[in-house]
Amino acid sequence: SAAVGYQDREAGIPMRDDAIFRIASQTKALISVGIMILQEDGRLLISDPVAKYLPAFGSTTVAAARDGGGYYVVDANRSITLRDLLTHTAGIGYGSGPGGDQWDQAEITGWYFGHRDEPVRQTIDRMASLPFPAQPGEHFVYGYNTDILGAVIEVASGQTLDAFVQDRILGPLDMRDTHFYLPPAKESRLSAVYNLGDGLTRAPDGPGMQTQGQYVEGPRASFSGGAGLLSTARDYGRFLQMMLDGGALEGTQLLSPATVDLMTRNHIGNIPVGAGMGFGLGFSIRIDVGRAGEPGSMGEFGWGGAYHSTYWVDPVEDLVVVYFTQVIPAPGLDDHARLRALVYGALVES
Repeated sequence: SAAVGYQDREAGIPMRDDAIFRIASQTKALISVGIMILQEDGRLLISDPVAKYLPAFGSTTVAAARDGGGYYVVDANRSITLRDLLTHTAGIGYGSGPGGDQWDQAEITGWYFGHRDEPVRQTIDRMASLPFPAQPGEHFVYGYNTDILGAVIEVASGQTLDAFVQDRILGPLDMRDTHFYLPPAKESRLSAVYNLGDGLTRAPDGPGMQTQGQYVEGPRASFSGGAGLLSTARDYGRFLQMMLDGGALEGTQLLSPATVDLMTRNHIGNIPVGAGMGFGLGFSIRIDVGRAGEPGSMGEFGWGGAYHSTYWVDPVEDLVVVYFTQVIPAPGLDDHARLRALVYGALVES
């Protein structure tokens, strides 16, 4: 008999086609598209300073490690732009590194926002006063960049982030099972989270990064542009098909082809992000297949999420891949590499 995956192993519930997953950092792609929609609307420019929309970012600081321990704080060399945030070159992390003690005290660490009982704008404004781990434009630093962009969307659009995303992305693309917090009627479709350590164990209930999370019963106040969404394979596949098809899906034009082209180019020059990889506006970009050392194509773009999910779009092979699991942490799992090998091994012509 064929092996079956489980939506909930303990309850014996098999994985169903419409199972709902916490997509964590795969939220970033939708928010990046939201920023580009607003640029097309004439509401903002990605070259704008963040402070134009969030005045708290008018002057920011950087923490540098001191020889022998500790750190010192200096002013940022220049203002942070929206493009810096889109490319993760703003120098903003997830609250660790030099100055991390101040982030701990402010209770802003890690990517999980589901338990926060305050609008995301309030969290982001407090973040602006904390020291960042790198100068703008110098390094690829993965962190709160897209959460900040979510707050920018609220200011530029005049809507809450959940309303904007629904009106401008989810509704037009018929992504009917993508939510920041799950409607209670859909709770039975939410996949369980597992921790991989000494075997695979069910994650505990409660708030936090390695738990089931408060995606159903949470305060429903904090809309995290960096990691807040839930979705299905069908919905996320529709979003990526829109990107593959130059901004359009089934007669709905969400973005212009020129905008999609801009988003899926390498914007960070030789700043290292991974072997053979660059970074565009919200996506990693494959710029050297040989250096990457795995099957793929030039110009392929993608990313993944903290619950061990991944996706990529290959315009050369006209291919969209969406792969969802709910495992955190997932040390030593090589299923992403095996999936890639199997997908490209199945192509009989290119």
